[in-house]
Amino acid sequence: MRNRWMHAVLLLMMMVFAAVMTGCSSGPDYKIDIIKELYYQKDKPSPFEIKVTEAGKAVTGLTVTADLSMATMNHGTVKVKFAEGKDGTYAADVKVPMNGKFEAAFLLKKDGEKTEKVIEINVVKPEGVAKINGQWITDKDVSFYKFINQLQLEINRDAARKNYSGKQLEEELAYLDSQEKVLDDQNKLLTQIIRLRSMALLAEEKGHKVEAAEVDAAVEKARGQYAQFASAQALIQHYGEEKFWDVEKQQYKLIVLAQKVQKDLVDQAKKENPKAGDQEIYYQAQKQYEDLLISQINSLKIEIL
Repeated sequence: MRNRWMHAVLLLMMMVFAAVMTGCSSGPDYKIDIIKELYYQKDKPSPFEIKVTEAGKAVTGLTVTADLSMATMNHGTVKVKFAEGKDGTYAADVKVPMNGKFEAAFLLKKDGEKTEKVIEINVVKPEGVAKINGQWITDKDVSFYKFINQLQLEINRDAARKNYSGKQLEEELAYLDSQEKVLDDQNKLLTQIIRLRSMALLAEEKGHKVEAAEVDAAVEKARGQYAQFASAQALIQHYGEEKFWDVEKQQYKLIVLAQKVQKDLVDQAKKENPKAGDQEIYYQAQKQYEDLLISQINSLKIEIL
C-alpha cells in the first residue's frame, strides 16, 4: 500500500514539474527590431514599427500586442495592437504620455503558441516632422517651402495680370486662388523636400560636388527673377530679406546638385540618341530622372511622423 502511495505521489510531482516547465517555456526564439522609432508628440499618436525575425528570417502571420509602461515613473500602461505589414513588419500608432524610458512587454501569438518579449524603448521628442537617412526635416523647413510656394503663386498672379485680360484673366486668377488651399498641404510640402534632398544625396553618391561660385550664380539668377515681380519683393521683405536669402542659399546647394544629375541624364540621352531633337532628348532625360528618383527614394530610410 505504501509503495503504491509513494508511486502516486511521485507521479503527481512529475506531472506538476512537467506542467511548470511547459508554462515557463519561452516558445519560439523571436527577435524584435525597431524599424520606426516611437516619438512623443503632445496630444497625438506617433507611428511605431517593429520587425520580427527567427533565426534571421522574417516571421509573418503573428498576432502582436504590447503593454508599454514607463521604467521609472507610474503613468499607467499603454496597450498597443499592431497591424501586420510586409516581410515580418508590424506597425501601430501609439500615443504615450511623455518622453522617457519605457518597457515594452510584447506578446506574440501564432498557431496557438505564445511568446513574451520585453525590450526597453527610449522615447524622445522629435526634432522635426520626418527623417531622411537620419537627417531631420524640421517644421522650419516645411514652413520655408510653404513660403516658396506662396512666392510662386504670387508671381503666377502677376504674370497672369500681364498676359491675360477679361474672362481669361478671371479664370486664371480663380484657378490660382484655388491653389491657396494646397499651400497648407504638409504631405505635398514634404514630398517636395524629400524629392530634392533624395536627388541631392544621389548626386553626392555619384561623386558630384558643389562649388560656392555655382551656388552664388544660381542665387543671383533667382534674385533677378524675383526682382521682376513687385508682389514677390514685398513678400520677401516681409519675411526678412537676409533670413530668406540665407535659407535660399542652402536650398540652392541641393538644387545645383540635383541639376548635375539632370545634366548627366541629358548628356547620356544625347549620346544614345545622336539624331534626336532637343525636345525628345529632354523628354527621355526627364523620364529617366523620375525613374531614378523613385529608385533613390526607395533606397533611403525615410520616416514620416
